[in-house]
Amino acid sequence: MLAGLADFLREFYAAPFRGAVARAKRQEDDLFMLLVFSEMVGVPNPASYFTLELQPLLYEDFHEWHKRMGMEHSPLEGFHCC
Repeated sequence: MLAGLADFLREFYAAPFRGAVARAKRQEDDLFMLLVFSEMVGVPNPASYFTLELQPLLYEDFHEWHKRMGMEHSPLEGFHCC
């Protein structure tokens, strides 16, 4: 019974902030994608040497990201996802 009450209270207090936390996480993910793909988009990146190995891991999320950023088509010359 106490476990059910604890779950209810946790959900009661966490529910109002779930949207704000999800929005903040999406904004951080968008900034990270911009950091990783900034050289390919045309923005100079001093850390491009370190982020280069992350690009293959993030290609599957790239289409959703560039649509969310308002770009109709892929800004990358060698990578066309649309």
